[in-house]
Amino acid sequence: MVSSAIPPLFFLSFLAFLPLFAASNVTLGSSLSATADNPSWVSPSGDFAFGFRQLNNTNTFLLAIWYAQIPDQTIVWHANTTNPVQTGSNIKLTANGLTLNDPNGLIIWTAQPKATVNYGAMLDTGVYVWQSFDYPTDTILPTQILPLGGMLYSKLSQTNYTKGRFELHFMNGSLQLNPVAWPTENKYDFYYNSQTANSNSFLSGYQLVFNQSTDIYILFGNGSTFKLWPNNFPNSDNYYRTTLDFDGVFRGYAYATTSAGIQSWSPVGHIPENICSDLKVLFMGSGACGYNSYCTANGAATSCHCPPGFSLIDPNNEYGGCAPDFPQDCGVDNGTSNPEDYFMTQVQDLNFPNGDYDMLGPYYNQTQCEQACMQDCNCVVAIFNGEFCWKKRLPLSNGRQEFALAFFKVRKDSVATSTCKKDENVFSTCKKDKNVFWLSFLFGGSGLFNILLLGVISLTFFSRHQRKSRNTICHTSVFEANLHVFTFEELKIATDGFKEELGSGSFGVVYKGVIKYGSKTQVAVKKLDKLSQGGEREFKAEVTAIGKTHHKNLVQLLGYCNEGPQRLLVYEFMSNGSLANFLFGIPRPDWFQRVRVALGIARGLVYLHEECSTPLIHCDIKPQNILIDDLVIPRISDFGLAKSLLYNQTRTQTGIRGTRGYVAPEWFKNESEDEEKAILVDWAYDCFKEGSIDALVDNDDAAMNDIETLRRWVMTAIWCIQEDPLQRPTMSMVIQMLEGYVEVPIPS
Repeated sequence: MVSSAIPPLFFLSFLAFLPLFAASNVTLGSSLSATADNPSWVSPSGDFAFGFRQLNNTNTFLLAIWYAQIPDQTIVWHANTTNPVQTGSNIKLTANGLTLNDPNGLIIWTAQPKATVNYGAMLDTGVYVWQSFDYPTDTILPTQILPLGGMLYSKLSQTNYTKGRFELHFMNGSLQLNPVAWPTENKYDFYYNSQTANSNSFLSGYQLVFNQSTDIYILFGNGSTFKLWPNNFPNSDNYYRTTLDFDGVFRGYAYATTSAGIQSWSPVGHIPENICSDLKVLFMGSGACGYNSYCTANGAATSCHCPPGFSLIDPNNEYGGCAPDFPQDCGVDNGTSNPEDYFMTQVQDLNFPNGDYDMLGPYYNQTQCEQACMQDCNCVVAIFNGEFCWKKRLPLSNGRQEFALAFFKVRKDSVATSTCKKDENVFSTCKKDKNVFWLSFLFGGSGLFNILLLGVISLTFFSRHQRKSRNTICHTSVFEANLHVFTFEELKIATDGFKEELGSGSFGVVYKGVIKYGSKTQVAVKKLDKLSQGGEREFKAEVTAIGKTHHKNLVQLLGYCNEGPQRLLVYEFMSNGSLANFLFGIPRPDWFQRVRVALGIARGLVYLHEECSTPLIHCDIKPQNILIDDLVIPRISDFGLAKSLLYNQTRTQTGIRGTRGYVAPEWFKNESEDEEKAILVDWAYDCFKEGSIDALVDNDDAAMNDIETLRRWVMTAIWCIQEDPLQRPTMSMVIQMLEGYVEVPIPS
């Protein structure tokens, strides 16, 4: 409490100093009751309010302070109660302070300073006897100082204000972020430490300051500072706050108060840099996400995902952990697992550092690692690093993206009813993906050679070898059950009259749109505007084929419109554009990024060719038809030229389709012979025969340090573009050649 009012300008610098502020003093005996109209006392500026906030249209409320002028009314402080209060609860100002009572009159929470209270207000001078700044929860505001011994605690989830899984402590001169063993207060080792402690008090931190200029820093005894992050865009027209969010990241936010800026909370800085990898691997605790899930980070944003064969425990809380979709134990089979009951599905660059119970190696290969887990009823996932194989049991913890291959064992009957099972992180549980290196993007130093090697994989579609029959689980019911039928008017509104063009594909133009569809809002709408017979065939082919598929390296079809003459397809939106832009962007992707992108595209192709009940060929694989999502995962798009193949059919008869240079050369044999051809192929072959494959990668250091792999891939590529289709290897054989499991003959 303070003893006199503060002018509005100065008041803004104190924002949430008190849970009592109004244009006039709040007199003794004043009270508020928890009701649906969210009663409050408002600050002189109208920017902030103190009172009761209803939670999610329930009968529960928080006693809180919030931003009153923005739509989401972000909460910046709330009373530290064990649980939200019920309708009819009451907060009252008395000479002893603030008292919060439940509907039955029982005291829930109090703020009782040592001095007698005369009234509640804000002051620029005088003495106050209680302030909310001294009792922060998860947020600090400009002009707020956190002293030594101060702490913040996160809420449990986006909508649950119970104390959560992370704490911030300013102690012994350093700022630390710690996970806790929720629901207890047992604190684990820190995952961030400012390292500003010093035995000399003048050189040690003693305050965490969020100043009027919106800089946030640690102040040392000698007056020097240590900034948590740069303050690049201070603006007097913005609201600012810094919050320990429920995912454990300490983020600074800005919100424009005028329409000239971004009127939503936008991150301006955060620590740690990447909580997924920075959180220490402990023998206890689940990690950044819940048990049996893994964490991904993209700048300030983090998210949690369930691996194949697992689903969220709480569908509304991705951070709450995942549970197996089928029993994960040895059951009655006395320690053996019948391989016929399971399939292995692979996830690239994923590791669970804890939970090992067996380590196999050295010199283990991928197939041996998969089989070792398949044959062991205790094994839930096997992690392979190229030499060693680690078998793991439940619960899985500390899941994160690291350089490793994860092989998950999934029961066939757990997905039989839902066929190609979909999951929020779009990892397919639809049979096993083979580990294929697609050569097309490895040689980023030459755009022409990229084109050659893009064609490489397309050409393998026409191999002489028979494809083996596979037990697949991709059935038509997936298409029927999961595609949404949109009206033309809905899509016209969603695209603002087809205003923003993203690009042109065969038979149509793609537009950006906004639709509330599950967890997705931004979409790409492909409008087929050439309604010839061919266009009609394309529409039917895309809807039928893509509706039955689901894989993390395919662009997902969400729905379609088939209304009168209108034919439209609605896809998930890919934020990073096409591979064509990615390959030649600034900075250019390095060797390892190109490898990962190539591998992802290859997986998508293997899935289309061999792992669905109706094998598909694309016929137009090129950089413009590969899109990159926000996690830099490649997605194959534009199935307009897809053609269904029957099992055991290795070639297809059709009209000339696709883009010349990306399909089998025999498809263009009747074309004009005047155009010079095969220059790129000849050059690449000559480089190989002359021992100068370094020219293919512009002497890229990383590629040259992996010269044996590079040479193997080049030889494989040359085999794949043989003029005689009978000499081209199958995709399955290509996989083994690229991984080094089969010796690659020197091409003639």
